[in-house]
Amino acid sequence: MPRLLSIGARHVELPLGQKSPLAILRNARTLSQLIRDEGIDLVHARSRAPAWAAWRATRRTRTPFVTTWHGVHKASFPGKKRYNAVLARGARVIAISTYIATRLRDDYQVGEDRLRLIPRGADMARFDPDLVNGARIQALAERWQVPPGTPVIMLPGRLTRWKGQLFLLRAMARLQHLLPGPWLAVLVGPADPKDSYVREIEATAAQLGLRERLRFAGLCQDMPAAYALADVVTVPSLRPEPFGRVVIEAQAMGRPVVVTAQGGAMETVLPYQTGLLIPPDDAQALADALFQILTLSEGARSLLSETARHHIAENYTTRQMQSATLAVYDELLGSCLSDNFREFCP
Repeated sequence: MPRLLSIGARHVELPLGQKSPLAILRNARTLSQLIRDEGIDLVHARSRAPAWAAWRATRRTRTPFVTTWHGVHKASFPGKKRYNAVLARGARVIAISTYIATRLRDDYQVGEDRLRLIPRGADMARFDPDLVNGARIQALAERWQVPPGTPVIMLPGRLTRWKGQLFLLRAMARLQHLLPGPWLAVLVGPADPKDSYVREIEATAAQLGLRERLRFAGLCQDMPAAYALADVVTVPSLRPEPFGRVVIEAQAMGRPVVVTAQGGAMETVLPYQTGLLIPPDDAQALADALFQILTLSEGARSLLSETARHHIAENYTTRQMQSATLAVYDELLGSCLSDNFREFCP
């Protein structure tokens, strides 16, 4: 946002997170007036409550409406599916992965004429291993009490059951028989000690004899350095990820990944070239995969690192995501935004 404001963009705040019908109607009226006053050519919505207000406003003003479907939204009853369906009403509907695109086709009947696949991207300038100095890595190692030279397994993500922290612990219990030497697992993400799930993780680690091998890192403001500290990054989610940004960030940093073979996260991994895919909730498979990565030779690790970064640079960058999104706008507006972007922002 600061970068947009610095070049003259205007930021208008509305209570778009409010989900009540009255709030949505109020927001729709405000947006309609804003569209008319500012001469807005296109509206792009990326979550459900704002999309309802935006959809009503764009219908009133006959303004092109674009949506992006980011999540795996549950539709356990008809009313919930109808609420979700607003994100399938765009003149163009952007899916962030093949997995999400398939759900949009099958569950919400979004046709190929409207559906566009635009994966999320990694900022290759930020996630560049050559730009992360040793001092940044050392600062995190000291904060997280990682002894020098200790191999690190990293699981970045919210501490919530479906993200697979307990699954990782069960794999770690098996891994310490395969690899009895020193290694640690670091859980990166906000951790409230009073949270029942955090306490369950702590209790399970103690029960499995893993207390000394586990670190709660909390929120990390320097994820490039965090990835640089890791020897392997795992995303052992028990449910399908819509995309899995951690997976591309880790590969951009040249780190091998171990990912459950489901959802959007698996789409960004080249098996046996940039990482490994495992069955969901198979602790032995996860342990075996981690062992395989942690015992790679220096030559194999170097090749994997180079391949991973090249793979992301070719397929999953922020620039590619931005250019593809502007191309969608061009379809509806008859403009040349994407061409101009590529010319002036190479």
